[in-house]
Amino acid sequence: MSLRIVRLANFVTPSSGGLRTALDELGRGYLAAGHEPLLVVPGDRESDRVTPQGRVITLPGHALPGTGGYRVLADRGRLRRLLEELRPDRLEVSDRTTLRWTGAWARRARVPAVMVSHETADGVLRTWGMPAALAARAADRLNRRSAWAYTRIVCTTEWAEREFVRIGARNVVRAPLGVDLRRCRPGRRDSALRARYAHSADVDVLLLLCSRLSVEKRPGLALDTVAELRARGVRAALLVAGDGPLRGGLERRARAQRLPVRFLGHLPDRETVADLQAAADVCLAPGPAETFGLSALEALACGTPVVVSATSALPEVVGDAGAAALDTPAAFADAVRRVLARPEGRRREAARARAELFGWDRAVAAFLAAHDAPSHPGKAPAAAPGPASVTAPAPPRIGRRGART
Repeated sequence: MSLRIVRLANFVTPSSGGLRTALDELGRGYLAAGHEPLLVVPGDRESDRVTPQGRVITLPGHALPGTGGYRVLADRGRLRRLLEELRPDRLEVSDRTTLRWTGAWARRARVPAVMVSHETADGVLRTWGMPAALAARAADRLNRRSAWAYTRIVCTTEWAEREFVRIGARNVVRAPLGVDLRRCRPGRRDSALRARYAHSADVDVLLLLCSRLSVEKRPGLALDTVAELRARGVRAALLVAGDGPLRGGLERRARAQRLPVRFLGHLPDRETVADLQAAADVCLAPGPAETFGLSALEALACGTPVVVSATSALPEVVGDAGAAALDTPAAFADAVRRVLARPEGRRREAARARAELFGWDRAVAAFLAAHDAPSHPGKAPAAAPGPASVTAPAPPRIGRRGART
């Protein structure tokens, strides 16, 4: 039986990273499994398109100042009317703030609804400067309301699940994200490409940061790490692939401190990003509130180890294929040196082996199980190839409404 899965998301732009990738891959997987995914996102104008991830509807959204182009679906009346028109069998919400009201709408409409926790509430609040104790209390209040409003809460890691375990929520399931193991592969490593960015006799170690340049991602720590390594005599340089509201300040700082940092901006071509990830010696993931870290996983799939924030979920994802560090320049520099001390062949093999545990087929199956939706091979449109479907243990059943056959 085919289910219409309506997905809602904020903070998605043409230059955004992990969330946009996850939405695209899951949509393709839902299509391949025979379901009907529809994605609703905010934009600067209205549109309705058929894409390889299914139908994508854009509604005019309110721009958030200082976020580098992020928008939110702020017109509740218009979104409510659209939901009533679409008549979803399942609702999937990838936002925990302005869209949380849709859980109550789904309850009234008797539509099973899932909220996907792409970030921890207390982690984001702490990143924006709220004291830890106050952030935890505020997060608990928010999470209790979310757990009540939605049929299920989906967390991508055990780390992300903990804040819901803390409040005793019983409707939390875990569904990891995935990585494109065909696009991201060690064979992309190109010595000529690496030499292009590390051509100077003053550079032995090429670091890469693939991240949105915003406060919650802590990109400044990557620059701190380069400065610390060079102060220790390690001839390191940094490539920054990404854009965001902090870019201008970071560029000025790199120039003022004469750091060997090159800003590439947003790279829309995933093939180009994968080539860079394969060419780097080490990738950095300094975000302290990351709940999964798709960019880090992509780097591993390309055979490149990653140094991650020990306060995030990424140590759980990276395992022994990289290193975790406290959120200080000295700790990150220590971790980079530990990783580089391993034989290159061994560390690259370990990175790829770790990534192979996270195929998108497993992720799609886990998300469909959270929806209590069958994960069977369907006849997807030729223009919308998706990862192969696998059978995953189904969670306790939830009610269904209006299933399409």
